[in-house]
Amino acid sequence: MKKSLTFALCFGNRFVFSPVYIKDARKEVAEAVERAGHKYLIPDESMTPFGAVETMDQARVYAKWLKSHEGEYDGVIFSMPNFSDENGAAVALREAGVPILIQAYPDDLDKLSTSQRRDSFCGKFSVQDVLNQYQIPYTIYAPHCVHPLSEEFQQNLRDFAAVCRVVNGMRHFTVGAFGARTTRFKTIRYDEMALEKYGITVETIDLAEMFDKIRALKDDDQAVTQKLKVLTDYVNCSAIKPESVVKLAKLSVVIDWYIETYNMQAFAFRCWPELGDQLGISVCPLMSYYNNIGIPASCEVDICTAISMYAIQLASEEPTMCLDWNNNYGDEKDKCIIFHCGPVPKALMKPGEACVVPNQLNNLSEGCYVGDIDSFAMTYSGCKTENGVLSFYVDEGEMTDDPIDSTFFGAKGVAHIPNLPNKLLVMGRNSFRHHLAVGRGRVAAAIREAFTYYLHYDIVDLDQKI
Repeated sequence: MKKSLTFALCFGNRFVFSPVYIKDARKEVAEAVERAGHKYLIPDESMTPFGAVETMDQARVYAKWLKSHEGEYDGVIFSMPNFSDENGAAVALREAGVPILIQAYPDDLDKLSTSQRRDSFCGKFSVQDVLNQYQIPYTIYAPHCVHPLSEEFQQNLRDFAAVCRVVNGMRHFTVGAFGARTTRFKTIRYDEMALEKYGITVETIDLAEMFDKIRALKDDDQAVTQKLKVLTDYVNCSAIKPESVVKLAKLSVVIDWYIETYNMQAFAFRCWPELGDQLGISVCPLMSYYNNIGIPASCEVDICTAISMYAIQLASEEPTMCLDWNNNYGDEKDKCIIFHCGPVPKALMKPGEACVVPNQLNNLSEGCYVGDIDSFAMTYSGCKTENGVLSFYVDEGEMTDDPIDSTFFGAKGVAHIPNLPNKLLVMGRNSFRHHLAVGRGRVAAAIREAFTYYLHYDIVDLDQKI
């Protein structure tokens, strides 16, 4: 899932400050971007005086250059080698259409004479102020001033890249709804029109249509035999009947067809009771497989959790999973058991433990994916639509090595989340669901940045007092 991004570079200037630093800045910011594993676009040095932006005319020249490269860059880095003109910056960046990172150079204590000072520390406030007036969203990080060749700026770039992936990935995407919501699960209701307002399209597929396509496939069809090998290579299926594994392979072929036909970036599945009643299988190992290859798949037609999973995956570039807030963990107030029947990607399971078994909750079907979730720093999120608004919580915690009784079926793990009792109160009072999306890594800040300043989703603070 790792992806190299491309950043368009822009450099500021202000005539009363020395322009001599701009030449070095053009080299140093480009070097920093390459060091972070990304690419850059930079205007020719002759395009504007010193290869920077100051006046309105220079800003319009840069904006035209940026427009000529539309679609080629994922974000813009506005570098301030000196104070830099805030009005030129606003005109240059107004139509960028992507996240903008502001980087200001620090002054050296032995270079504070009139001819040597940068004053970027002060100038950054002016740039931010005018961008706010123009309603141009931007990203800033601590420290206020940072040299591009420092490790601190490398961390800034890692965080900014995550913001760019979330913003650009979520502005327009498609989620598949395989099957209608079950009558029992009003907890996963969602508003399609609200999602469409935010650029999220839901394509709903009838299970009856899917079953017809499955029954039309022959066991020896090339697509089926290829998928059968992929599935058995992915997970141990020896505990269930061979014919059940073939049915799972056929279902995966059909899912692939819908994903490609409707350009789905994620999906949610009506995983029971029809699959068990009519085909004798559970979709769990396929959900695990799709999550593992980077197509977020959530259970019980929970579209909102699929959206949260997609956001975490974009930010972390790691697989994600849909789990239940399921059990307390003894008397440990900041720990709980999170679980599901098996949509957990192998990349997030303890090595060598997962396998596919008959469904212990429904003797009619086979295909639960069981095992223990690995330990790692994690980001988790929940999502809902209410009154036309798309709302999220996003937070971090740890998946631990704490043991769970061996009779506990499914894919399960123990989460440690600071201040969990209060956070559960906030979730409940705000009608968040029994599901949560979980992924590896600490990317909550990047997701909140993308959601708040660029995508304009509503964010609920789990640490508020109830």
